[in-house]
Amino acid sequence: MNQIDFVDKLNMKKDPPDFRVGDQVKVYMRIVEGEKERIQVIEGLVIRKRGKGAGQTFTVRKVSSGIGVERVFPLHSPRVEKVEVLRRNKVRRARLYYLRELKGKAARLTEKRPPKRTVKGKAKKSESATSTKEKKTEEKKTEE
Repeated sequence: MNQIDFVDKLNMKKDPPDFRVGDQVKVYMRIVEGEKERIQVIEGLVIRKRGKGAGQTFTVRKVSSGIGVERVFPLHSPRVEKVEVLRRNKVRRARLYYLRELKGKAARLTEKRPPKRTVKGKAKKSESATSTKEKKTEEKKTEE
């Protein structure tokens, strides 16, 4: 291990947050104003991740008062308190720069759904899929 790798390893977080490009995230940033310190929360969409090691960064885009604002955060910075994933979106690109030109509903991404649980190759019926007739027969059985 050379000296640069050693210094990188010292400055990296033990367990970096797990998120991907396209995720809706809340970034808790520690801000120092004079002698006071506070936490500022920035909520937006991750449009880019780049780099490796201690220099890894990610870009978050949010629309504030109709104006798009992008901010670049160092992933391993001590100023980044935590990154909370609110929603995972389905994307097929590593860089979502095309969202800069889109507005309103056109700029939405589809949410990634968890896979359906299956039983012996068949999809399991959810509660909403069961008919009202079946529910009524179950109620009669419990009453008797």
